[in-house]
Amino acid sequence: MVKAVVGANWGDEGKGKITDMLAKDADIVIRFQGGANAGHTIVNEYGKFALHLLPSGSFNENVINMIGNGVALDIPKLFNEIAEIEKQGVKRPNILVSERAQVLMPYHILFDTYEEERLSDRKFGSTKSGIAPFFSDKYAKTGFQVWELLQDDDVLFEKVKNTVEYKNLIIEHIYHKPLLVAEELFETLKEYREMVRPYVVNSVEFMHKAIAEGKNILLEGQLGSLKDPDFGIYPFTTSSPTIAGYGACGASIPPYEIKEIITVVKAYSSAVGAGAFVSEIFGDEADELRRRGGDGGEYGATTGRPRRMGWFDCVASRYGCMVQGTTQVAFTVLDVLGYLDEIPICVGYDINGEITKSFPTTDKLNIAKPVLKKLPGWKCDIRGIKKYEDLPENCRNYIEFIEKELGYPIKMVSNGPARSDMIFR
Repeated sequence: MVKAVVGANWGDEGKGKITDMLAKDADIVIRFQGGANAGHTIVNEYGKFALHLLPSGSFNENVINMIGNGVALDIPKLFNEIAEIEKQGVKRPNILVSERAQVLMPYHILFDTYEEERLSDRKFGSTKSGIAPFFSDKYAKTGFQVWELLQDDDVLFEKVKNTVEYKNLIIEHIYHKPLLVAEELFETLKEYREMVRPYVVNSVEFMHKAIAEGKNILLEGQLGSLKDPDFGIYPFTTSSPTIAGYGACGASIPPYEIKEIITVVKAYSSAVGAGAFVSEIFGDEADELRRRGGDGGEYGATTGRPRRMGWFDCVASRYGCMVQGTTQVAFTVLDVLGYLDEIPICVGYDINGEITKSFPTTDKLNIAKPVLKKLPGWKCDIRGIKKYEDLPENCRNYIEFIEKELGYPIKMVSNGPARSDMIFR
């Protein structure tokens, strides 16, 4: 069976924890989109980890962890991550890489940095991981797929030379930065070739064979619905589709094989980067939630930047679940809210005096004001509770109110950062 684990919001919902937990019953965990621009924080018996490219099944020895063809593959970062988790006592994960995955090039990171610098106060809040330039090249058909690194040197160098010639025109006339040197880039790509060569597979045949054999497969998404370039807060989105429907493309499988879509929803809101955020809070209120949030404070797992904070947004979360095609919801970081006497929830948007529960386009989001409803808090620590009925009544009321607003069943409730901090309904 194929299950997808995806996010409903701006990212940072806790997908890594859910994938890590479900991986114990999986044969294959595959990252199907995104790159090293966002992190999945995982807490388990080995310690605390922030994964960026490694699939979150990497802590399960029996799992094959694949980098799918939809991923922006930063080869040195992938192997640095493997080395880092090995240092913490984790056995080297079983890794495979699709031969059709696109390679993130060193100049993609440069271009990302140069463009944010050029935009100045109009910048998008990029993590400067090279993602937008990477996907620009992918869809302009000027990128490099993994299989191209394995070609004869003369063939590879010819493409490198032609690419550098084009890129240097942009660098010289738009960014006014030092030019690329074809020979240097070629040597770098030869190093990448030797790093990745032992792990390369035909992902289409591999995944179809796995499905035919009845393997349990987890598709792991990055970021969330509101960062999707089609359905999100465009243009303040990421550059690859974040919805489960893209999992079929990015993981080399038929779309009808995705049987379950587990959409991860956070018990409050947080976001990294620019763009509309209707339920956002500020000042001391935001600082307190940020300090208490996550599994050590709400800071970007990739950038370390303080996350923007807000109350739970029913409008955005319902929409996020809708575009994902949700079959069940995993509700995370509920334990964080135990300090509040009352918990505000955004139940609608006020747009020029009209109240809506429909998630609008960015122009209307920018002027929307949150319509808040307050529920009583439970004022206690809920970590360690294993049965839903043992949660405080006000805590259950909070979950059930949100479940009704979402219109999708909440089947998992996370009440702590560890893999074992989970209540099943």
